[in-house]
Parts: sequence; structure tokens; C-alpha cells
Amino acid sequence: MAEVEAEQPVQVGVSKPSGVPVGAYDKKCIFCKIVNQEMGTELLHSDEELSCFRDIKPGAPHHYLVVPNQHVGNCKSLGKEHVPLVKQMVEVGKQILQRNSVADLTDVRFGFHWPPFCSVTHLHLHVLAPASQMGFMSRLFYRLNSYWFITADQLIELLNTK
Repeated sequence: MAEVEAEQPVQVGVSKPSGVPVGAYDKKCIFCKIVNQEMGTELLHSDEELSCFRDIKPGAPHHYLVVPNQHVGNCKSLGKEHVPLVKQMVEVGKQILQRNSVADLTDVRFGFHWPPFCSVTHLHLHVLAPASQMGFMSRLFYRLNSYWFITADQLIELLNTK
């Protein structure tokens, strides 16, 4: 964890189609409201860059969302410069899982819904564990190699080619 804290803060520079300024608070965004503690949602993690909370419709026994504190569009609007942000989101997800006694990090799914299959346009990483215990519908919603869900590793690989 010390390595994550020692890194330079991630600069978020994503264009938002809705006209919300980059990195601004979007008063219509539910995740912006959660991060700013306007919704009464318990934050499992909160630092200068990222926050984490439970998904309201869990797809696995452990289902968390890791979000940037500043409003960032969806994963399709990211560029190569956002690879450190995505990696940092995954690290926070791993820390939350370990704090919640998830020892087997090989049975975990880290990923993003690919637009237009996002219900919230604020960038959010789904952290699901154990993936082997996901129900039928969750296996569809968070299916590997689908048109609507991309793993964090696949997104990093995609961003590195931009």
C-alpha cells in the first residue's frame, strides 16, 4: 500500500460528452454524490484519488465498486495516460478484498461494463469475488470476452495501444 501512496496523484483528463467539465462534480451523477457522502452509502475506502463501496445489486458474495473521486467518463473515453488510474483502481479493489478475508485472488473478476452497457457514466471498476460463486445472471452481466464487459487487464492492454 505504501507504493500506491508514494506515487504521484493520477491526473484525470477525460472528456465528458454531457458537457460536465473534466474532473468536476456532476450533481446528476449518483457516484459523485456517494463519493461526496451525500447518499449515506458506507465508503469502504476513501483517499485523495479513489473511493470504494458495495454494489447495491451484488453479483457475487463480495461485489464492490471502485471509483475515481473526481467525475470521469466511462472506460471508452480513457486514453493511454489513464493506465495508472486503472491499475490503482485494481490495487484498491485487491486491498478491499483482502480486508474482507478474500484470500484467493485468482477467483476474482475485475472489470468494467463497455458503453453503451453502463448504467452509470462515472468510471467504475467492478470487483467480484469469488467469481466461481456468481449466479446465472451475474455470469451473463460480467461475462468474459463479451461485447458488454471488459476486464481491467483487457482495458489496460487496449489503452496501451492508443
